[in-house]
Amino acid sequence: MNLLLRFFLNPEASSYLRGLEEDFGESTNAIRIELNRFEAAGLLVSWEDKNKKMFGANQNHPLFNDISSIMRKHTGIDTIVDKVVKNMGDIKSAYLIGLVNAKMILSPFELIIFGENVDLDYLTALTNKSAMLIKRDLVAKILPPDEEYPFIKNNPQSLLIWKNQPSETTP
Repeated sequence: MNLLLRFFLNPEASSYLRGLEEDFGESTNAIRIELNRFEAAGLLVSWEDKNKKMFGANQNHPLFNDISSIMRKHTGIDTIVDKVVKNMGDIKSAYLIGLVNAKMILSPFELIIFGENVDLDYLTALTNKSAMLIKRDLVAKILPPDEEYPFIKNNPQSLLIWKNQPSETTP
């Protein structure tokens, strides 16, 4: 489960065997077996980086979106989205930052919301409730929509969890 969480919550993440051993506190043999199984199934891809074999999620796998969705539900990310983003104001998008390991969290989740006219009191109340529901620390930040691109560029580990999809109007 830890490998799925690591690679499918943050598909841009990559890691190598020894790094996973340190993060998960498990033997390299057990991790290697799982990495090989996931790679053989096509869920992970690997490549050489200097003297390390790196692994990452195969974002082209037909089940990628389904597995990613299951991992979000497992960690409570869907609850955060439902409780915090809806009815908050003019929200363009929301990203989540949070490190996952065998203990689940190394740091608090950070919910970064790009939008305007956000009800801060409402956001604070819902953030606190969401943190209790998912049993994780959660910090929310509001940034202007025009700062989204620099944020993505400087935070490749961030996970897009919500994007305002303009509704199509029929003529």
